[in-house]
Amino acid sequence: MKIGLIIVLALLASAFAAHFLLADPGYVVINFRGYFIEMSVYVLALLTAALFASIWLIHKIVIAPRRIGEAAGRYRSVRSGQKMTRGMIEVAEGNFTRGERMLARAASTSDSPLFNYLQAARAAHLQGRNERRDDWLKLAYQEVPEAANAVLLTQAEFQLDQGQHEQALATLRRLDDNSKNHGHALALMGRLYFHLEDWVSLQEILPRVKKHAQIKPETLAIWTSRIHREQLQDAIDGDAILLAWKNVPKSHKSDMPLLEAYYQGLMRAGLHEKVEKELVAALKSDWCGPLVQLFGQVQGADASKQLTTAEGWLTSHAEDPDLLLTAARLCLKNELWGKARGYLETLISLKPSPEAYQEYGVLLNQMDEADAAADAYRDGLRMIAGNNLKALPHIIDQ
Repeated sequence: MKIGLIIVLALLASAFAAHFLLADPGYVVINFRGYFIEMSVYVLALLTAALFASIWLIHKIVIAPRRIGEAAGRYRSVRSGQKMTRGMIEVAEGNFTRGERMLARAASTSDSPLFNYLQAARAAHLQGRNERRDDWLKLAYQEVPEAANAVLLTQAEFQLDQGQHEQALATLRRLDDNSKNHGHALALMGRLYFHLEDWVSLQEILPRVKKHAQIKPETLAIWTSRIHREQLQDAIDGDAILLAWKNVPKSHKSDMPLLEAYYQGLMRAGLHEKVEKELVAALKSDWCGPLVQLFGQVQGADASKQLTTAEGWLTSHAEDPDLLLTAARLCLKNELWGKARGYLETLISLKPSPEAYQEYGVLLNQMDEADAAADAYRDGLRMIAGNNLKALPHIIDQ
């Protein structure tokens, strides 16, 4: 289109010039350092046109190799793109070996081979060819060193997929050394530490995870709660438990697993009176079943007073299963077998549980009812196992 327009314009210009030049061809004299050149205007025009044509032709000849190279490069790029697309289709269809081979071939002619190598590594990974997978990742890094983070992340994800947790952790730590506060790497490290139950390391990176990684608030809350629960459970004495509780964020102090770990820790350290006092205050403001059960486990200085407190709660929570179990346990501490039996049988009729059957079995053994105790234990085990169990053999006096 463009060349045709130029030809038409040139013909029009020639016709217009010929109209005037045929009537009067004109006369041109060039004097240069004693040399005289005479010609008509028509000849000068032809020479000038020939000069520009020669310059144009020389220019085209000079740039021709580059243009040919560019055209060849575009052709190779298109072919490489087609091979990569076919390779990805093969992998998506489950033809991993063929797809890997096509992706690798396309990488040699691709302008950006990183994607080809990463996809070839994925194909090898899906075949379980870990050594070849790592070779492709190594080539990806060598071809595009600035993409080291992408290569390391891909490698870590492959390792996690195959359960190679220690290797994945080493890869992620290397990435963390190369690029501090990389959001996705921190998220993977957090999940891995949680899976490995490495609570110390998880606590160390948690502030950076909260700031830089995209983790759901619910997940962060679970991690935070679990870290502090482990600290409470690992505390060796009362002072350590109180310090660990002090470090719990205010927003998590109402988490039930943390409260249970806190009170159980205090009881483990022998601070039963403190637990009893705090539980009474807590239950007064917010009735909570797990805390009610903890109250029944406290070894208070006055077991009779504890029972009186629990029975006072029964006036407003008469059919609360947790309170009935607690009242029964406190009756057992006070050796009130009849009252304990009444509470436990009421509880079992309302909401049977393995804990209720266990306490009932203990009580029946205490009351020399061995057969009934064996039945109670069996019923409790059946609830735990979720299927019918054979009857336990009764105790037979020899």
